[in-house]
Amino acid sequence: MLDESIRGKIEEPLYKQITLTFNPWNERHWLKKRFFDAEDDNIMAKTTNYMCNEWLDDSDKKLFEDMKKNNPRRYQVAGLGNWGIVEGLVYENWEEKEFDVNEISKRRGVKSAFGLDFGYTNDPSAFFCGLIDVANKEIYVFDEIYKNAMKNRQIAEEIIRKGYGKEKIVADSQEPKSIDELYDLGLKGIRKSRKGRDSINNGVQYIQDYKIIIHPRCVNFITEISNYMWDKDKFDNPINKPVDDFNHLMDAMRYALESYSKGPTFSFD
Repeated sequence: MLDESIRGKIEEPLYKQITLTFNPWNERHWLKKRFFDAEDDNIMAKTTNYMCNEWLDDSDKKLFEDMKKNNPRRYQVAGLGNWGIVEGLVYENWEEKEFDVNEISKRRGVKSAFGLDFGYTNDPSAFFCGLIDVANKEIYVFDEIYKNAMKNRQIAEEIIRKGYGKEKIVADSQEPKSIDELYDLGLKGIRKSRKGRDSINNGVQYIQDYKIIIHPRCVNFITEISNYMWDKDKFDNPINKPVDDFNHLMDAMRYALESYSKGPTFSFD
């Protein structure tokens, strides 16, 4: 589609071009495959980072130096411009792929699943929209809401505007007042999630058995799942607990799918 959008006549020595700039969050992104993995005489792909920017002052540089010390994984991408690091990802069996949500939803046994994780100033409110195919062990992620500083009225209005106001929505149980308010604002299918011992790990383990197919428009979901990592102990060894970062849509997905993950193997009580 990018190539097809370039049209018209240009006199020499000028030439047709499109300039794309981005942070390389996800090494599985189609941009890497299209512009970096294969050589093409018509493509100039160049990686730069903050050290190339002569206009940064000392305070700007300190931000990245602090990131290097406190969050080295993020520094590799935002600081050095490297493609997203995948070692230690919580979810590895996923792909970014276009699909027709209406076609998938017509498959026998496929159910919709919606989850909401509350945020406000520092953390975004995250709304997950997915389809689950239990028989084929597939989860399709087709839409999202991901915004900071959203009041409950704005959350309700956005969900209703997108056409999901009548759906069953499972929301973070730590915000019972917000859930009650959203119900009064028209989200009659909303209910709180179930919290319990090992509920995070139980939900994660259930989802790990599925392949996750993500529509390209769900850019925030792709960013999170590309960076949702297992935490490490003081000896730098992985532990059975996800890092509390890049987890807003990941939590919303768990809430949405909790009714499927409950059973003899998993207890949320």
